[in-house]
Amino acid sequence: MLMSNLFGERLREKPAEAKLISHVYLLRGGYIRPVGSGIYSLLTPCVRIQQKIEKIIREEMDKIGGQEVLLPVVVPAELWKESGRFSSVGSELLRLTDRANRDMVLSMTHEEAAVHLAKTEAKSYLDYPFMIYQIQTKFRDEPRARGGLIRVREFTMKDAYSFHTSAEDLDEYYDKVHKVYERIFERVGLDVVSIYSDTGMMGGTGAHEFMLLSEAGEDSIIICEKCGYKANMEVATCRQEDHSADSVEEANELVHTPGVKSIEDLAKFLNIDESRTVKAVAYCADDLKSPVIVFIRGDLQVNEAKLRNLIKSEVNELNDLQKYGLVPGFIGPSDEILDNFKVVIDSSLQNRVNMVIGANKPDYHVKGFSFFRDLSKDVEFNDVSKVKEGQLCPVCGDSLRVTRGIEMGNIFKLGSKYTKSMAMRYTDKDGTQKTPIMGCYGIGVGRLIAGIIEASHDDFGPIWPKSVAPWQVYICALNLSEDSVREKAQELYGSLSGKFEVLLDDRKISAGAQFADADLLGIPLRIIVSKRNLENGQVEVVMRNGRESKYINYGEVLAFVGDFYKFCFGGC
Repeated sequence: MLMSNLFGERLREKPAEAKLISHVYLLRGGYIRPVGSGIYSLLTPCVRIQQKIEKIIREEMDKIGGQEVLLPVVVPAELWKESGRFSSVGSELLRLTDRANRDMVLSMTHEEAAVHLAKTEAKSYLDYPFMIYQIQTKFRDEPRARGGLIRVREFTMKDAYSFHTSAEDLDEYYDKVHKVYERIFERVGLDVVSIYSDTGMMGGTGAHEFMLLSEAGEDSIIICEKCGYKANMEVATCRQEDHSADSVEEANELVHTPGVKSIEDLAKFLNIDESRTVKAVAYCADDLKSPVIVFIRGDLQVNEAKLRNLIKSEVNELNDLQKYGLVPGFIGPSDEILDNFKVVIDSSLQNRVNMVIGANKPDYHVKGFSFFRDLSKDVEFNDVSKVKEGQLCPVCGDSLRVTRGIEMGNIFKLGSKYTKSMAMRYTDKDGTQKTPIMGCYGIGVGRLIAGIIEASHDDFGPIWPKSVAPWQVYICALNLSEDSVREKAQELYGSLSGKFEVLLDDRKISAGAQFADADLLGIPLRIIVSKRNLENGQVEVVMRNGRESKYINYGEVLAFVGDFYKFCFGGC
């Protein structure tokens, strides 16, 4: 392709709205253009990258028996009502009505549509197991669209759905997909880590996320460097410290703490560590009549994903405490609180003695509190806290590290969540009707594009891996008014184009402008044709990764490019 014909332009200045590196370079390099909040048009370079990623995904899905289908973006709301998600999913699901006033859904994911299709076709145990997949547009009405292709509203996703007659078969296939995902990410040039994750709105019995470790990420990842334990903050656990040998229990003491409502202020007022205090956080729960009060160590934070999973309900922090007779800033565990509210006590408080709690009246706290001694009711302790830096690994006991990551893909063991609610049945070998179980497996294609840039760039632009680069060779023809340069550049373009994807910069612009655009396009190999080089019978070749430069004889260019791409992983 000729640069003079390439639709779109490269931008010299950083766009004001772009914060993340990937967003900056996607805009500057002419890859994407905004249409609305979280909605983008993709230009030719981005489309070419996306097509290569999709090709790799299709090859790997096909290797494990996947069959490609295409499910509709707009589906009748009845499907989502069958699964129960029409009412349980929030405003991120875009609901609409058609001209006949029928409720419709703009799909943000396709479990319902996949089950609807599968149950019409797979009616006998002989039809199982099978996996269908698609690469399709989806829409999630994301309230915080940001970061270019990292968090969008409209996006392209590969989603796959496997159907099985036993948990053992699902487990075996799940492990197979896990390995294939690792290969997909390797082929596109990404080094990701697989971590345990929360099933969230997807439901099911287990899940993994594939995370690109990056400070640009929104997800907090818990890692143990010693044993390799890795988990998303939503499900990460830690080993609780042993407090069985703590000091002798003190007697309760009512302490006047005027105006001291925060844990930080309380610790300063009493000259103690925050870990010696008990914090109360009140929530309203969708499926419970009374508020939920969580008691947790003062230096920790409530993990709302763990709380939701524990009480089987969505939760939102409760602000109107006085309505329920609660004293803001001074709530403490007591028999009366346990009688009137759903109470959750975090595992961090197990075996703790001599703690400071709210006295349930304004401006007072209680010192010397011990849960097992001072409550007449038996209480349970459950892990509902966020793991923090330095806590102990649940596997080996070493210190945990908190880092950040960008989710590139995920896999879920859905079980019968959707097949049961949507009445999908098959006839087993004994003639009985049974419900199949499912797995689902997603990869965000746009996120992959952005993730590659976050992981592979320099101060001048993206550095695309050979396997997904928009073109394989960029020819810079310097000073086309020179006959020799024009002729040799065209000749080189013609000879290479038969075997490789070549972009010839045939514009009459400065060398600096050509090099700047070449950097923004991030093509792995650059060939510079200039009068001076040709006088020596040579051209200059520059590798985008590392900017290694060398001069080779003009007649050796084809062989050199062939050798350069000979070892491209997985083919180019």
